Amino acid sequence: MSMDMTFLGTGSAYPAPHRGASALVLRTDGDCWLFDCGEGTQTQLMKSQLRAGRITKVFISHLHGDHLFGLPGLLCTVSLNTNPDPPQKLKCVDIYGPRGLRHFLRVTLGLTGSQLVFPYAVHELEPTPDQSPEEGWLTLHPQEQQGRSIALDPSSDTYLLLEDSKFVVRAFRLFHRVPSFGFCVQERDRPGGSGQSCFWNWVLFIFFFF
Repeated sequence: MSMDMTFLGTGSAYPAPHRGASALVLRTDGDCWLFDCGEGTQTQLMKSQLRAGRITKVFISHLHGDHLFGLPGLLCTVSLNTNPDPPQKLKCVDIYGPRGLRHFLRVTLGLTGSQLVFPYAVHELEPTPDQSPEEGWLTLHPQEQQGRSIALDPSSDTYLLLEDSKFVVRAFRLFHRVPSFGFCVQERDRPGGSGQSCFWNWVLFIFFFF
């Protein structure tokens, strides 16, 4: 399976002329998974060979602005460049992040009257008591589908985000000034591989801590 990573930004606090805020894209089988979306991520995408419309999953490590402020604008731009009347059903964009991310998107998209032509779902990671401030609640955005609230699995000390025939993606706790998470993408062993007994043949850990 072909995989590659593109660092769109590695800076903190704010984007600079030659260095964007935190954002990284993992590309595989034509899909793009975005890890963090700092301010200026759209501009960095335009400079790359990547297409924003290929993004099917977004993973937000924590709710500091330099990891998050680019997300509402990116969703709106993808919507503007999406044909609202294709013959096939538009794919839902799954967004994973700490509790409060759903609230943030509802407020931002709602107050700005932003309309999206594709559905999205926010799957929130439930922080442990030593991580978590209380968050408020708002009604769903018209294009928001019901997402999951994902609790910590005590047996593995991780959060199981998704699992299919190709990948298992988990989150693990990081300790910062706000609830924070890193992400582990694990590729399953495939027929015709090395034949070794190892269950995973490729592991990627992604985390930002600024």
